[in-house]
Amino acid sequence: MSQKKQGIVLIIMAGFFFSLMTLCVRAAGDLPTMEKAFFRNAVATLVAAFTLARSKEGFKIKKSSWKDLFFRCLCGTTGLICNFYAIDKINLADANILNKLSPFFAIIFSYFLLKEKANKVEWGCVILAFIGAIFVIKPSGDVQALYALIGALGGLGAGMAYTFVRKLGANGERGPIIVLCFSLFSCIVILPFLIANYEPMSLKQFLILMGAGVAASGGQFTITAAYTKAPAKEISVYDYTQILFAAMWGFMFYGEIPEVYSIIGYIIIIGSAIFKWYYVLEKSEEKNEKNS
Repeated sequence: MSQKKQGIVLIIMAGFFFSLMTLCVRAAGDLPTMEKAFFRNAVATLVAAFTLARSKEGFKIKKSSWKDLFFRCLCGTTGLICNFYAIDKINLADANILNKLSPFFAIIFSYFLLKEKANKVEWGCVILAFIGAIFVIKPSGDVQALYALIGALGGLGAGMAYTFVRKLGANGERGPIIVLCFSLFSCIVILPFLIANYEPMSLKQFLILMGAGVAASGGQFTITAAYTKAPAKEISVYDYTQILFAAMWGFMFYGEIPEVYSIIGYIIIIGSAIFKWYYVLEKSEEKNEKNS
């Protein structure tokens, strides 16, 4: 199997794991959002710490990384809490597609934070994706629209966090360090809310939340491995398979069937992502041909 095909398989696996995480979050029942987020990140913290403990460099962090790590953690934690809250309030496919607005938000933040200029086609894809999000959110003034808007804010937080991840990676910071700092930071921030609003859970709920943490860790490590096999421009579009998995879980376990407007939104958002992926790939091939 070629490196590119390996990358595609790995990124589809990541989509499966992340969709499974959202299913576990929903299946844990009426526990507070902060409680669910804490246990999800506690598992990821342990997995990342174990990985670093076995590495040659250990827990060493570059001095130049601290500022970017802080903002990655802050934005990522905000996005995670919004995403988890939306998972409990709207159907799984809607929550997942709104979180997948993150690459489009990343284009905006990369312009300001990394000074990376997007062209007219890329800005057009961003606008189309946000139009698609309006179909999913269905602004109407009711509480469901508010829940969906919170889900979109989760995508915004994730998009900003990924921008800082990219900046950290470009500066040579290791992936497990970024995962550990984010997971540990989230646990520390969430802990006071967990203590103040803790609700006892059954053994079944505890095991489900542990499953959410294991699935999230699986997603983080497989998506990292995917991008070591092939460039993001070649395989990133396959990350949207997460929406298909989430829709499958929602139908199988909760009888959820997306509304017509939501489906239109899915088509617009995923279509924008596919078009952008194809456009970037074509431009890259043209550039390579000119240089050869």
